[in-house]
Amino acid sequence: MRERIESLSAAVSTARTFRTEVLGELRRAVGFDAHVWLLTDPVTTVGSAPHADVPAFGQLSSLIKFKYLTTVNRWSDLVARRIAAASLVQTTGGDLSRSLVWREVLNSHGVTDVASVVMADRYGCWGFLDLWRSGTPNAFDDDEVAFLAELAPVLTRALRVRQALTFSTIPPARRRDDGPVVLVLSENLEILSQTAATEEWLRTLMPAVRDVPPVPASVYNSAAQLLAVERKVDFHDARARVHLAEGTWITVRAARMGSQIAVSLEASSPEERLEVFALAHGMSKREVELLGMLADGSDTKLIAERMFLSELTVQDHLKSIFAKSQTHNRRSLLAQIVGTRAG
Repeated sequence: MRERIESLSAAVSTARTFRTEVLGELRRAVGFDAHVWLLTDPVTTVGSAPHADVPAFGQLSSLIKFKYLTTVNRWSDLVARRIAAASLVQTTGGDLSRSLVWREVLNSHGVTDVASVVMADRYGCWGFLDLWRSGTPNAFDDDEVAFLAELAPVLTRALRVRQALTFSTIPPARRRDDGPVVLVLSENLEILSQTAATEEWLRTLMPAVRDVPPVPASVYNSAAQLLAVERKVDFHDARARVHLAEGTWITVRAARMGSQIAVSLEASSPEERLEVFALAHGMSKREVELLGMLADGSDTKLIAERMFLSELTVQDHLKSIFAKSQTHNRRSLLAQIVGTRAG
């Protein structure tokens, strides 16, 4: 099973296809009744792009809200404690009511255990997976949790590589002259209103399914993260860089607006893209520093002076950056970082 999943990890596929194929293997290896697998911003750990099949879609806003407000087996806490996988039954000693999300949502759906897996490495957190079991008492045993923990590094690298590959496509130019894209949510994450530009812009980026207005999952996740920060459950910013399609990355931010929550969506800035680009490609701190100078327009001589290096050493760093990003020159490298075609 591990070899098959490693083979899937090495194949060329999107993050969604990869997750679908891995879940098929996991279902045969450990068994589960429902799942939620999100990608995350590597720095803030805020989720987006869910791959989910759960019986609680009718309570989606509540599920997301209480998932973020729950401290037990919270993905960011598991990352901080360097725990790759854990089960709810193990962590609570069988007292599932210690979990807020179980009390508020999962209990009503007969969930008897949740195995949580985090995909994190020294470059950031790239996703988390919850596997639900329901029905008669049916907990994940130690061997199953250990197996999931052993898979975590393989899954982590696979997701990071797939996020890196999204930069290889330069997004098409899109005019944005119709105003800001902002949604206003209630404390319960219900959409109350939105700016005139919002739906049209979202439909351009995310075609609606069955005439349902498109709302990125990251909108709910960013808003839920804001609640978590306010209640001191977590400290990460309530924002996420999210890849949509064709090399397009947007930044989703949540902010308090009285008793409501405002969530804004906008094209990620070059600086925001650069940070994710560098982390996804596994750049060293020195390489990240050099990338920032390149993005500022510095030439080799100026970079060498500012970094107190020889020009030859700067060229060696550039060769490493080109190899990691599979680019061939500065123009193609900067085009991927900035998200515009090289002139």
